[in-house]
Amino acid sequence: MKVTKLASTCDIKDCPTIYATDRGTLLVQGETPSDHGLRVPAHETLVEIPMELIRKAVADGLI
Repeated sequence: MKVTKLASTCDIKDCPTIYATDRGTLLVQGETPSDHGLRVPAHETLVEIPMELIRKAVADGLI
């Protein structure tokens, strides 16, 4: 899978980031919350990202 960085909230590696793939999907890097109280299937996960990241990606015309 080819991955391309679209938007991030900082310039270092360990920050919330949105990536595009050559599969026509997005990958999201963020914190893994544990206090959500939701039931999530074993093959899925939740990732928490700041709204600022979505706003930046939209403003930059990336998504």
